[in-house]
Amino acid sequence: MNKDHYVVIMAGGVGSRFWPVSRTSLPKQFIDVLGLGKTLIQSTYDRFKQIVPEENIYVLTNHKYVGLVKEQLGINDDNRIIGEPAMRNTAPCIAYACHKLESLNPNATLVIAPSDHLIQDTERFLADIKASLEAAENSDVLITLGIKPSRPDTGYGYIQKGDDDLANFSDFKKVISFREKPVLQVAQEYVRSGNYLWNAGIFVWNVKAILSELQQYESALNAVFLAGKGKYNTQDEDEFLQTYYPTCENISIDYAIMEKSELVYVLPVDFGWSDLGTWTSVYGLSPRDTEGNVLIPDAKNVILYNSSNCMVNVPSYKKVVLKNLHNYIVVEANDTLLICPIDSEQEVKQVVADAAKQFGENYI
Repeated sequence: MNKDHYVVIMAGGVGSRFWPVSRTSLPKQFIDVLGLGKTLIQSTYDRFKQIVPEENIYVLTNHKYVGLVKEQLGINDDNRIIGEPAMRNTAPCIAYACHKLESLNPNATLVIAPSDHLIQDTERFLADIKASLEAAENSDVLITLGIKPSRPDTGYGYIQKGDDDLANFSDFKKVISFREKPVLQVAQEYVRSGNYLWNAGIFVWNVKAILSELQQYESALNAVFLAGKGKYNTQDEDEFLQTYYPTCENISIDYAIMEKSELVYVLPVDFGWSDLGTWTSVYGLSPRDTEGNVLIPDAKNVILYNSSNCMVNVPSYKKVVLKNLHNYIVVEANDTLLICPIDSEQEVKQVVADAAKQFGENYI
């Protein structure tokens, strides 16, 4: 394995769309959402340690989840877990990680990846990551992975690719633009054109390239972390982090850098990806019985009568009987039961807000 290759796993989100299983105290990335025997972050970590030295895998998370990261991943080196003292979106946390790794290894090339995505074809995924690391190691560019769309999905942002190749790496195409989540008609046009890819939020670059672009397009943000030079990877780092990190602007890496930079290239990929953004996405990816029902973790504690296209996710010690129920989500966790039509699940965020008002913050 290449000692100059690193991975930074982003694990700071709260996963509110998976309420009540996912809560602020135990977010989605720390849960076995699909009933596969591993949490999402464990699956992500296990994939990456196949291609980079395990000691080169770092985790960005909220400070209150540091203990969960240690527990689930068995990381004993505190320097590899970055506990953000405040939620400031992806640009500040990525900028921080890149400055930290640059101070550790100026020749570092790294992958930035979410902790809570599903990858069905691991072998293909790792091959694409290896190819991206090689390209980024030898070119001062910013690489993003674009998923070849299988349908006109309105829940994803899109990447418009051009025809220009990256020199010596013809599979990588120059990015023309990033597009926000479209309405259905626009999404259909994107898919028909063949020039648009889903934005998976997976990035690969060398530290010199990203820090140069940070200085050009977000000099104020970059200045915050330049102030920490000499403190990274030392006993003074935490004090610096606590003092300076909360002063950062709340901004995504897409808005801050990717949509502005002229150095962005995309690798079109297809490795069975899902961001597992909703219960509906879990339903679509899970095995179903003859009536289209999904039962997680298994069917031993559920009896169904004339019920179809439902997803039931309850603890194994709970007994569930459904009769004449169709197209519903039934989820129970943490003394809370959610019963919701599948086609209304986009309203779960509002349900969570209402639950907080009526039942208290302990229930979200």
